[in-house]
Amino acid sequence: MTNDAEQMTPEFNDVIQMTLNRLHTDFFIRDVLEVAPALLGKILVRQFPDGLIRRYTITETEAYRGTADLACHASKGKTPRNEVMFREGGQVYVYFIYGMYWMLNFVTGHEGDASAVLIRGLDEITGPGRVGRILQLDRSFYGEDLSNSQRIWVEDSGQVLPYATGPRIGINYAGEPWISMPWRFMLNRTQD
Repeated sequence: MTNDAEQMTPEFNDVIQMTLNRLHTDFFIRDVLEVAPALLGKILVRQFPDGLIRRYTITETEAYRGTADLACHASKGKTPRNEVMFREGGQVYVYFIYGMYWMLNFVTGHEGDASAVLIRGLDEITGPGRVGRILQLDRSFYGEDLSNSQRIWVEDSGQVLPYATGPRIGINYAGEPWISMPWRFMLNRTQD
């Protein structure tokens, strides 16, 4: 694996390798506060319509923990926009903001938990809007199953990397204690 995005076209060995390294549903059917930091250092893979495959290291995530978390879209109950959050973990939840950005989230937990991890950073790409743009996301990714998608999935890098935590960004509307919850997870980039 590489920390830099790599380009390749799918070959037989690539197909075998992605099957061996792909994270399956059982990885995501856990508490969001376990999954969000565990995604750091994993490889987000995107196969584009022209067949190009790019791999990116996940560097920053945020956890949104069900209906009790007032910063979570599920806090107001199930709606057509957030319905996928109430499904079993391992589904893609995308939503459109500011009329220009698709935000990428992975549903976690058991059916009804209504939790998800927002992908905030990949390699040198910071900010969830930029992540959505570089991945060329759109509404068609809503509800995609990460365990069998041919367009987007996550692979295990075999690494467990140190990370830091901090408060989530842009959730002042939720009030305390949600603003101060240390549910943003970032790879620790300090030099040895």
